[in-house]
Amino acid sequence: MDSYQVTADELRQFVERIEHLEQEKKDIAEQIKEVYAESKGRGYDTKALRSIISLRKKDKDQVAEEEAVLEIYKQALNMA
Repeated sequence: MDSYQVTADELRQFVERIEHLEQEKKDIAEQIKEVYAESKGRGYDTKALRSIISLRKKDKDQVAEEEAVLEIYKQALNMA
């Protein structure tokens, strides 16, 4: 019975930690939303900002490859 109690306590700790982190994640998401709203209020295009942030997360080679494929597709569709 003692091992069950320890396991239940440990499980409860994991659940509480996850709940705490989920709340932090929610708070951070709200802060990010506020920054985008602030940038929009100052005249910046939030869609462009999201694209820039996405690009900055990627490796240079990955970005170059994606851009090359996009250019090929645009040419194939007479968009370039």
